[in-house]
Formats: sequence, C-alpha cells, structure tokens
Amino acid sequence: MKEIRNIAIIAHVDHGKTTLVDELLKQSKIFRTNQVVQERFLDSNDLERERGITILSKNISIPYHDIKINLIDTPGHADFGGEVERVLKMADGVLLLVDSFEGPMPQTRFVLEKALHLHLKPIVVINKVDRPDNRPDEVLDECYDLFIDLNADEDQLDFPVIYASGRNGWAIKELDDERKDLTPLLETIVRSIPKPDLKEGTVQMQVTSLDYNDYVGRIGIGRIFRGTLNKQEPLAIIKRNGDIHDVALKQIFVFEGLERKEVDEVTTGDICAIVGVEDIDIGDTISDRENPEPMPIIAIDEPTISMHFTVNTSPFYGKEGKYVTSRHLRDRLYKELQHNVALRVEETGSPDTYKISGRGVLHLSVLIENMRREGYEFAVGPPKVIYKEIDGKKAEPIEILTVDVPSEHSGKVIEIVGTRKGEMIKMEQKGNLAALEFHIPSRGLMGFRNRVLTLTQGEAIMHHRFYQYEFFKGSVVQRQNGVLICMHDGTSTTYAINSLQDRGKFFVDPGESCYRGQIMGENNKDNDLEVHISREKKLTNMRAAGADKSAKIAPATKFTLEESLEYIKDDELVEVTPKSIRMRKLYLDPNDRKKHAMKHS
Repeated sequence: MKEIRNIAIIAHVDHGKTTLVDELLKQSKIFRTNQVVQERFLDSNDLERERGITILSKNISIPYHDIKINLIDTPGHADFGGEVERVLKMADGVLLLVDSFEGPMPQTRFVLEKALHLHLKPIVVINKVDRPDNRPDEVLDECYDLFIDLNADEDQLDFPVIYASGRNGWAIKELDDERKDLTPLLETIVRSIPKPDLKEGTVQMQVTSLDYNDYVGRIGIGRIFRGTLNKQEPLAIIKRNGDIHDVALKQIFVFEGLERKEVDEVTTGDICAIVGVEDIDIGDTISDRENPEPMPIIAIDEPTISMHFTVNTSPFYGKEGKYVTSRHLRDRLYKELQHNVALRVEETGSPDTYKISGRGVLHLSVLIENMRREGYEFAVGPPKVIYKEIDGKKAEPIEILTVDVPSEHSGKVIEIVGTRKGEMIKMEQKGNLAALEFHIPSRGLMGFRNRVLTLTQGEAIMHHRFYQYEFFKGSVVQRQNGVLICMHDGTSTTYAINSLQDRGKFFVDPGESCYRGQIMGENNKDNDLEVHISREKKLTNMRAAGADKSAKIAPATKFTLEESLEYIKDDELVEVTPKSIRMRKLYLDPNDRKKHAMKHS
C-alpha cells in the first residue's frame, strides 16, 4: 500500500495556485499518459477561467516516489465558504500560497482561519519570487503576523517556508539555492504533513462534495476516516437528520493524477468517489451496516443575502432563451441545491417567483451567470440583506472591507465609506498604496464598487468578507440619481441619444432594440425621467451639409451582471437572458408605476 498525504491549497485570487499545480502535474509526468496538456486544469469551468477564480473544489493526486499526494483545491472567496469548510475536512495539512509582493490578502485569511481552527499543519509558499518588485522577507513577516492574529498554536507557527516561481516551475528552501525544479516543495510536503491516522475499526467515510453524472446520478466524494471501504461489504448511510438505511455501492474510484481509477476497496486516509447511492448528500456518513456510527456534522455558514428570481415578463420574453417558464426555473434552482450547500430556495406566494438566499452577491451572481449560459431566461430583483433578531433588537451582517488604493485617493475612499455607515479600523502604507480596512454593513457595499472605481480612476482594489452580525446601523445612502426610462418600444437612434446627452449618461448604443419601461441610462437629477429614445430626424427639403456626421455621442456605460444587481433599486429588475443583461422597471407601464408610488407614499 502506498503512503498517502492529503493537502489542501489555499491562495488568494491570482496568486498563482492554478499555475503552480499545472507545473507540478507536468513535472510528475502525469500529462504524458494523457498526451493532451490542458493549461489551468483546476479552473476547468468557463466562468472560473474568465474570472480567474476557483468556485468549485477539485481533487487530483501527484505521485512522488512511492507516496501518493492528494491535492485538494479550495475556493479563495469568502462567498464560497460553504465549499471551503467541507473541503478542509479531507486534508491533514494546508499549502498557503502567497504572492511575494502582495503578501497575505483578506481572502487567504478567511480560508486559513478555518484551516488553523481544524488544527491542520501549514506550509507557506512565497510564490512569484521572480517578480521585479518582490519583497519576500517582509511578506514572510506579514505571514507570521497573520498566524499570530488567527491564534495559531506553537506547532502551527513553526511552519516550513518555500520560495517558488510557479510559472517557471522551480521551488527553493533558501533564496540563494539553485533554481531547478519543484522537488524541494514535494519533499517538504512529504516530510512536514502528517500521514493520515490509521484508525482500526469499522468503516467510516464522510461525504464532503458531490459530483453529478447523467448516466450514474449523484457521485459522493469524501475521505475514509476509519477502516477500509469495500464494495462487496454490507454498508449503511447515516443522513444529516439521523436517518439510517442500507446502501450497496456500484463503483468506487480513487484519484490517480487527473483521472479517476476504479478500485474494489479504499483504505483509511485516502479520498475516493462512490457511485450507486441515489440520495447521497453532503455531510452524510457511509458506515458499516452492523454498527453504523455517524461522523460529526459539518457546520455550514448561514446565508446573508437574498434575491427574488422570477419569470421574465418583458416584451422580449422568449426571444433569446431556451428555458423560460416557471417550471424550468423551479427545476433548475432545486437541482442547484443538490451540490450548492450554502444556498437556500424558498417558495413565495407567487407561483412564478422564488426567494434565493446565499453567502453574498458573488455567490448568487455565479449561479445566475451559469444559468444564463445554460440557456435560461429570467428576471432578478435587487439583493436584500437578511436581518436577524438578537436580544430583541434588529441586527444586520457586517463585512470586513479592505481597499488598496493610491495614497492620494485614500481620503475619498474613507469619506464614501463613512457615508455608508462604515468605520475604519486600520490604515497602513504598502509601497505607494494605502491599505485601508473597514467594518461596513453589507447594505453599504451595494453599488459601492462602481462608486469607488469612479472616484479613484479605476485604481482601487477591493475585497470584503463576512465578519459578524451587529445591531442595525441606521439608514444607508443608496443610489442618489434617477434613471432615464424608455417611453416607447423601438430602436435607439443616434439622433435621439445625441439630443438627450445633456440629461444624463446612457447604457445603450444607437441601434439597440428597446421596450417601454426599460432603463436606458442614469439621469443627472434625482428623479426618473421618461425619454423618447427611438425618435428619428424629420426629413425636410432643406439640407444642412454634414450636420448628422457631426453628432458626437459618449460611449454607452456597460454594466457587468454584479454591477447591474448592485445598481438597481427596489422598484427595478435585472432581465437576464443568454445574450443580454438589461435593467428595467418592475412596472413597465408609467400609469402602473404612478399607482404603485402613490400606494407606498
């Protein structure tokens, strides 16, 4: 039997985790058997590649001499906290990857805190040491500060340090060592990460993530914590709610390189995938039928943000999407619940509307983006914070917000956070950047990114993560400006946009199809204004040479999905289709809007 090491990789967005793993795979000759070299193997889904973030954790293994190293990829973003906690339960140690200039970042902190809490053994890898602006010694000091901040015990503070360049495929123990390959990193993993405890007794396996295949249904992935899992032996499943029933496994797979290899049995400490249990869920324990013993239940973070998903009711209904009915929407949302544990779906009074709760705007926008790519068409209301009651008082989620911004803009950022009920807790200099840290209500972050990027000419770098619930902080200033609303169905014209430019900024270009009630742009004033955007120039027999050519139109402001969700107010929706993202009023007819406004005034 091979020796095993289980290690999870923690890194901030863009610190080079995926690149480093690609190099490890290449150097361990795994790619040779497959012939096809797939770059950025871990970020295999399109959305992960475009955004450069890891959303779903993945498992691979790397052979080193006669030892099998199971590498478990972890999402770096706090919105995927549900994923992180489960994944870390499979590991005995963590590889903390840190950029040699940026140092430990807030998202790294979030996952590391969970890992230290589970008493995992850390190894620190300072990556990108070949950057011209590297500062590895200072970054190492920052890592020590971070570990002390997170109450690491003495054993955890005594971590080994490796300096590496994932892109160039080398790792070293001291900065002046020869830069050859990644062997020093693999040696350190084998030496420092403890072997799994070989507990004797009946089998216990806990399911920590799910996969799905149209042919075999649900596939449970998890680690064997005790005993040996054998396909032939009588087994039982213990559900989260305590129910126990018998199961028979059809197949067991272990991870070999990038592939799954079918086996008849798996021993303690290894990670495997099992097929044949239909109602398998995250947190369930597979155990001996005669003596079923459950594993401790995995705790999952509570949702902090909710949104309403509803059927698309705009005049463009069904033109671009494949799945447009409420039945399609319902089936897809409930299917998502099978593997997205931090998500909640609730039925509302209306048959066409569902209330979806999640860990943050990013968590929900990734679901929306995946759905539109699959051909779904629907509308989404603005994100709402989930309030709780503590000691009879209203409490709301507070986030820790970090902003890295050029020093000359720091005053503007502090001012805008202040207007949103945020308070500054730390300010440091990082080269010519000011690193600011705030506690701010989740409500205050809606629309915050756009505003800050405008004020700092696009130079601010922002991250936020959930901190805790605190008593309600009072009302927060939301979007000040009104919007420009389309008055008639039609196509936007250069002539109309040119004549309306002094009223505000536009979100559409000439030649786009629009409908009554769609949001065309932002008004300069605080009231909503209806505009006739499809007006054409009347033909006369008097010609002014070149008058039409001289029309100069400012380029339309284009919003991403998240920006649209944060921009809209309570009486507005984002219409999401496979081809477009449009903003619209909840009531398309102006008379309905007036009635609604009078009712609520």
